[in-house]
Amino acid sequence: MDENLIKEIISDIKLREERSKIPVPAGVSNRHVHLTEKDFTALFGPSCKPTLYRKIVQPGFFACNEKVDIETPKGKFKGVRMIGPCRDYTQIEISLSDARVLGLNPPIRDSGKIENSPGIKIIGPAGEIEVKKGVIISKRHIHFSPQDALKFKIKDQQTVRVLCSAGTDKETIYESVLCRVSDKYALEFHLDTDEANAAAVKTGDPVFIV
Repeated sequence: MDENLIKEIISDIKLREERSKIPVPAGVSNRHVHLTEKDFTALFGPSCKPTLYRKIVQPGFFACNEKVDIETPKGKFKGVRMIGPCRDYTQIEISLSDARVLGLNPPIRDSGKIENSPGIKIIGPAGEIEVKKGVIISKRHIHFSPQDALKFKIKDQQTVRVLCSAGTDKETIYESVLCRVSDKYALEFHLDTDEANAAAVKTGDPVFIV
């Protein structure tokens, strides 16, 4: 076998072993919406602003008190929470199980990539809107600050394998987990409720890059 290839394999094994010893906190993402200011106003009225329900791990973002209903001709979910602040685009993040209830076939996407995705009706206390696109299933991913990326030797847009519920009957490895690096992020593994339930993962649980 080629000597350089052997060195490369050994180096990769050592790196995986180093990463596998550092826990990453999990964040389970339930269905939620992100709204533009225009859409928020249409749904909640011109005198309203998004208000804090609780802070979340990612800096500057928060779960809002404000909730909406989302509806298609085939199904509906009530009380879907908004994540603030307002964005430049309206996006509705659901799970595959949710999609089946709604009769939709949304793409699995990184946040913000909403082209060629289905739309939906959104109903608020002051009005309702019909968005033409924006419903996605979020691709599972890990947020890294630049400092954390350096510690894990991770590059932006790299994909990794993540071990959940290690040593339990629900031990699961998720492949093709997207890594997102930004000085606006805090270390956290995001997965939706379907994925979390399959692996018995709760928000705050440690997972490991393997």
